[in-house]
Order: sequence, then C-alpha cells, then structure tokens
Amino acid sequence: MQPESARSNGSDDAALVRLAQEGDSEAFAELVARYENSIFRLARNITQNAEDAEDVLQETFLKAFEHLEEFRGDSKFYTWLVRIAVNQALMKLRKRKSDRSVSLDETFDTGEDTLVREIAVWAEDPERLYSQEELRQILASAIESLPPIFRTVFALRDIEELSTEETAQILNLSVPAVKSRLLRARLRLREKLTRYFKRKGDDVFAYL
Repeated sequence: MQPESARSNGSDDAALVRLAQEGDSEAFAELVARYENSIFRLARNITQNAEDAEDVLQETFLKAFEHLEEFRGDSKFYTWLVRIAVNQALMKLRKRKSDRSVSLDETFDTGEDTLVREIAVWAEDPERLYSQEELRQILASAIESLPPIFRTVFALRDIEELSTEETAQILNLSVPAVKSRLLRARLRLREKLTRYFKRKGDDVFAYL
C-alpha cells in the first residue's frame, strides 16, 4: 500500500522541499524519515535482496539531495523520489547480469489476444490449506521469479498502489505499456501459483 506518510503528509511535502532547497538540513531529514521505509520496501521488492535494497535506499536519498534544486514540483515529491529509487534498483539488477530480460524500453502489444493463455483455477480455498504467512511467502517467491520489467510495474501498481499514470511517469512508459506489463506480470504470477497449488479453486490474490 501507499505509505501512511504519503497519505497524511503529502500536502506539506512542497513546504519541506522548499526549505531543503534553501539549505535547511532538518527539512530534508524530515523528508527522509517520511519516506525511507517506503523506498526500502520498494527497493526490496524490485531487487529481492535486502543488502541491495539498503544500497538503493542510500543512493536514492543521496541522488535526491544532490539534485534537489532540479525538482520543480511538476509531480509529487514522492513520485520523483520513487523514480530515482526505481532507476537505482534497476541499475543494481543490471550490474548483477544474472537476470536476462528484454530492455526496459521495449514496447508491448496491448491487445488482449496476444496475452491469452490457459490458466487453471484451484478448487480448494488456499486460505484453508495455508496460513496467511505461508501464503505471503508463496506469493513473495512468485514475485521474485518475475523479470525486473514486470516485477517493477507490479511493485509500483499492486504493492505501492501508485496510479497507472504515476507508474508510467516514473518508468518513462506510455500508459498502455504499463497496463500491458502489469497484465503480463499478473498472468505470470497466476501461472506460477497455479503450478504451485496444482488444483482448482479461487484465486489466491483474493486472500492476500
């Protein structure tokens, strides 16, 4: 979900940013305190590595501090910060050179006919078979298996609950491309979970 601070304090971000731009270190420290947990969670979801997420967290706020004068308020400060974090997280993944995936700039056909595939459903209620913690672990493993281009969109839209438009802005993508990648991510997750449960029934997403 979106951070509590983003919901309750978003209105005065602009005031803090102006103070920070004028050299008020305490104002910037307040911005860090307000969003560091959300940025870490996002980085963790993208990199699937706690140490990398810590690095991304530090690098994100360092970059934000270094380029604070360039922030003009055309978007929310949190959206601007998330964009920096996503870029840093994807750089971490590229450095690993272990996840061979298509370019982030690749476009996708958004026609539903290109995404049709056979997806089984499960007969048993997953909540009756697994605890909430077990379900979370199963889903986390499935998310980890996604290529970064899909995992990033899924994290921004379905975990951080940013809008499609905000996600498109952060990733420099068109809205249709975001929708296509999100749909593909959800389909891949469902396929992964279908193979895991190997039975018919309700969608596990309804229970998480």
